[in-house]
Amino acid sequence: MFSKILIANRGEIACRVAATARRMGVRTVAVYSDADAHAQHVAACDEAVHIGGNAPKDSYLRWERILAAALATGAQAVHPGYGFLSENEDFAQACAEAGLVFIGPPPSAIKSMGLKAGSKQLMEQAGVPLVPGYHGVDQAPEHLQREADRIGYPVLIKASAGGGGKGMRAVDKSEDFAAALASCKREAINSFGDDAVLIEKYVQRPRHIEIQVFGDTLGNYVYLFERDCSVQRRHQKVLEEAPAPGMTEALRSEMGAAAVAAARAVNYVGAGTVEFIVEQRDGGAMDFFFMEMNTRLQVEHPVTEAITGEDLVEWQLRVASGEPLPKRQDELRIIGHAIEARICAENPDNQFLPATGKLHVYRKPACSSFTVADVRIDDGVREGDAISPYYDSMIAKLIVRGDNREQALARLDAALAQTQIVGLATNVQFLRHVLRSPSFAQAQLDTALIEREKAVLFHQDPVGLPLAVAAAVASALLREQAQQGADPFSRRDGWQSHGTTQRPWSWLVAGAQVEARLSYLPGGALALTLAAQGDAPVVSGPLVFSAADDGLDLAFAGQRTRAQVHQFGEQFHVFTPRGAQTLICIDQLAHAGEVHAEGGRLTAPMPGKLVSFAVKVGDRVTAGQALAVMEAMKMEHTIAAPHDGLVEELLYTPGDQVGDGAELLRLALA
Repeated sequence: MFSKILIANRGEIACRVAATARRMGVRTVAVYSDADAHAQHVAACDEAVHIGGNAPKDSYLRWERILAAALATGAQAVHPGYGFLSENEDFAQACAEAGLVFIGPPPSAIKSMGLKAGSKQLMEQAGVPLVPGYHGVDQAPEHLQREADRIGYPVLIKASAGGGGKGMRAVDKSEDFAAALASCKREAINSFGDDAVLIEKYVQRPRHIEIQVFGDTLGNYVYLFERDCSVQRRHQKVLEEAPAPGMTEALRSEMGAAAVAAARAVNYVGAGTVEFIVEQRDGGAMDFFFMEMNTRLQVEHPVTEAITGEDLVEWQLRVASGEPLPKRQDELRIIGHAIEARICAENPDNQFLPATGKLHVYRKPACSSFTVADVRIDDGVREGDAISPYYDSMIAKLIVRGDNREQALARLDAALAQTQIVGLATNVQFLRHVLRSPSFAQAQLDTALIEREKAVLFHQDPVGLPLAVAAAVASALLREQAQQGADPFSRRDGWQSHGTTQRPWSWLVAGAQVEARLSYLPGGALALTLAAQGDAPVVSGPLVFSAADDGLDLAFAGQRTRAQVHQFGEQFHVFTPRGAQTLICIDQLAHAGEVHAEGGRLTAPMPGKLVSFAVKVGDRVTAGQALAVMEAMKMEHTIAAPHDGLVEELLYTPGDQVGDGAELLRLALA
């Protein structure tokens, strides 16, 4: 076994690898960029080496600096984690040439599986089922058109070197194929430097099921069962679970054998994932087809660990050091059911726009160890850390295990309810909506689940306006009491010598203004009346609350709840078992006389790079029309016109880096 390894990554996966290495008595070396100088993964390792600037191309993708750091610190091996250099054959080869063990597959396996078309030809030879399609070298548009017509519509055009949904188009009929192909090729050449595509039959009601495989240097192979990763947005996974609902032992065995055959075909070593697209047929039968192989550890590996009791990072270290696989196939068992939720800094109600900012509050549910745990958190941040625009938007992975799927669902919902994050937008509430949606709850899974259930997933108000405002008012009163001490005229019970007094409040809740009136009644009782703009009914009743632990117990309008409220300036962040809501307290004096008619200002929603403008000065635009494209946190985001207007001025040049809130262009009202 190695005595020291370097972890060529950051964030939660670097912390994850370091934890297993520490348990095994293996010392670790971290690498870090300028932005990560005080990051958690740096503190988690025994040593740390600075390797460059904030952008990945200036640090985590500079493999010559990483190799130099490994050699300088005496590391014997390099663990690449996932992302960055984990599937870079040149990096794996450079490690070998420098006398370092690459904790992953040989460069030849990475190369074989790196190109979609080539890997599918290889899988066809190995007898692994493929979706009907064309994976050939003839890329003439007329030939591709003929192949698509032969396969039958709908078809899917995919960039051969692609990933993350880039260079991918679904085509429903022959006359649309040429335009879709041209668009796909443009995107592929811009994203990957290679415009080669493959064409496949577009599977209806597809499920995304992947098999975890492992190989050692002695020629042994096993599969550690399957994970269902069908719940996706933008072709990126949201929830993953194991085992896959509805999986039969016969189908599991068949898919596992196919995955092992795929690994054998490339002499695979270490942890890998063979991804299959599964077509659901009437009557519950399923057909599976090879999609691709990820030649690294996957983000969702903890759900496999939870149902097997195995530490896959330990397996990686043992195999890379020349040991045989820790277990044979007949020694592996499934224990219960596990689900992983990816907690990301993003706004699901705004097209999943990534968010940046400081984690003012970061409260996690109580959790336990890595394997066979009821609740587990994998993260690489702490309260007070910032989510920057330079890297992925994932904050943490929340993994739960239960004796069955129903218990796992309940535990995950309860754990998400205990997760409190303040400082930036997150998808925590969205994840709870997905869990409660009819399709997910009943295991009716496919990659269109989010689109199908959008009516119950987006723009939801799980707390309810009355309870949210009541909790914010009660919290403000408790805070005032704590600050003002024993002054009887300032107490929250409104002690007075005569009559009834009232106190007005104004709140902004989900874009709607709510007028609240708090009445101090004789004897110390409180009453609250709420009136929202529009047709919302007036809600009135006694307000009863008391401090409890780090929150408060609350009763209002016939409902009771326990709530935690975090206040930052005028913002009140309310968390209850039902969900969370953010309210803004409107200071009438501070806002008096303001004018809100600036005309058209269009600003960057986050720090990033301006990719392009879709308009020029003098153009007339309509509401919703695309005006500009920004790139941030590995994704492109379109800036649309909020109203009809005339483009007056473009304030940046494509390629410029822009800050959060920077004005990009000016739009005059039409």
